[in-house]
Parts: sequence; C-alpha cells; structure tokens
Amino acid sequence: MTQRRSRFDAELAASLSVIGGVFPPTITPSLIDFMRVSYASEPLAETLNGRRVEHSEYQVPGHLGEDITVSVFRRSGDTGRRPTIVYAHSGGLMFGDRFSALGLNLDWVEKIGAILICPEYRLAPEFQDPYAREDMYAALLWTAENSDTLGVDPARLIVAGASSGGGLAAGMALAARDRRGPKLKGQLLTYPMLDDRGITPSTHQFDGIGVWDRVSNETGWQAMLGDDYRTEAVSPYIAPSRANDLTDLPPAYIDVGSAEIFRDEAVAYASALWNDGSEAELHVWPGGFHAFDIFAAHTHLAQGMISTRMAWIEKLLAD
Repeated sequence: MTQRRSRFDAELAASLSVIGGVFPPTITPSLIDFMRVSYASEPLAETLNGRRVEHSEYQVPGHLGEDITVSVFRRSGDTGRRPTIVYAHSGGLMFGDRFSALGLNLDWVEKIGAILICPEYRLAPEFQDPYAREDMYAALLWTAENSDTLGVDPARLIVAGASSGGGLAAGMALAARDRRGPKLKGQLLTYPMLDDRGITPSTHQFDGIGVWDRVSNETGWQAMLGDDYRTEAVSPYIAPSRANDLTDLPPAYIDVGSAEIFRDEAVAYASALWNDGSEAELHVWPGGFHAFDIFAAHTHLAQGMISTRMAWIEKLLAD
C-alpha cells in the first residue's frame, strides 16, 4: 500500500530534482564522505563579499578542554553591547561546518545588529556523543564568560540552530537550565532534529523522497550515538524529545515543513513545552520539505518562513 503523506508545495517540488544531485534524499554511511564535500560551504570571502560584516576567529576549549574553532560575526562599525546568537549548524550531525547556511544567517547580523557566534563542533562518527553537544555548550559558556571582550549583551543571548543544529540548540537550553549556566533570552529551533527513536508517523511517511528521509535520519543518529542508539542511555541534551521536564526554559520559536520527517517531533516538542508551562511559537509550513529555506530560498514559501523567523528574532532581541 502506498504511504499517505503531505504533498510538497508545487513551487518547491520543482526544485527537488536539482537538489537531489547535491543532497540525495537517502544518505547511508557510505555517502558521508560524499556529503562532506557536497555540503561544504563556499569560501568565506565569497559569503562576506559586499556584506557590512566583520569576522573574527578564536580557539576555544571544547569538550574535554580540547580546542575548537569559533567564528564571531558582527556588523561593521557597531560598538557597545549587542544581542547575540550562538548558532549550531546543520548537517545531520555528520557533515556541514560552522559556515553552513551562513549567507542566510548573516541577515541577523546586518539587519538586526546581532553578534553571531558559530562554533566548529566535532562531527560523528569520528566524535560520538557527547562531543557535539558539549562543544556547543562550551562555546555558549565561553560567549557568556567573555561578554565584555566580545561586546555581548548577556540579557539578550539566545541559542539557535537548524536541523541537527536545532536539536543541539534545544539541548543547550536544557543544559543551561540544569547546570545553572547562562540565562537565555530564547531558543530558535529551525526544523529541529530532536528524537533518535524514529517513532512518529512523519518519520515513516518520507522514505526515499524529499530531503533527509527516514534512512538518512537513522544514519545520522547511529553515527552519533553508536551502541546507545534508541536505548534509554541516550541523553536529552542530544535528543531533547527524551526530556521529561521542560519547565523554566526560554521562549522557543519552532518552524518546520509539513512534508518532512521532523514535522511530528517538532509539533510534539512545542506541545510538551506548552504542557510544562514554557513558551513556544510554532509554525508548520504547508508543503515544505526539510530545509527548503536553504535549498529553495527564492520560493514564496521559503520567503515567508525566513521573514516570519526574522520578525520573531527582531521582537525578542529588541532594545
């Protein structure tokens, strides 16, 4: 029997055949090396060309005190303390880099005047849990501890991320609460990867189709978790859907497409936040496949997603 599923937006569907050449719908372990080349960011100089943005680079102690590279972007000429976004990049926990989707995220720097912090967290399968999440949390602590030097306004500090990075951002918010770390103004979770168990209907509806299907998701989680995959040993800091307590968390913004595997876990996470008394704003974009704002930014639906997200950030970080 054919699996019923939400249809792709017609304008977006026209982009899928082109996207498949660089981002196959199904990613198996044998394709990880290919994806690290295919999904690699363009040279930073090209991304920054024509932008009113300054870039600085730091070596920061990550998990176990081992250095990771952190890039800091701020609007040229800005002085004083600025709102700040600590951002975890996408890539299924296996590929991508701190400059992934940077062109899109630099709009927060140029238009809002936010400082953007982009850590180079370590990737699976070479570095399994807890490296990625602890690298990100270490970068968050470094940002807060060096707020004077960096020009960070600690009262306007948020975490953000897309896809696997969205899950890492949610994990940072949980860890900051539990470890009495930096007080966060918000958490921006863009089509977040939250649950290793793969038990939702949307996880099974998108198999061999779209961007990032069921098998791809299993590949990413297995690479990150190893023998702990789908066991009770998995930490909610890497798979936030496993958290039993979502009280006292910063306001969340969650967006996701209706035609992607993360739809149901994103909706469930928003509901769980509401049930525990935390704030969440949820947007489910009809017919949207995974990461359509990156892969089809020119489309009407993507422009709506991007502008709505920007409006939330602007309101949250307003002076």
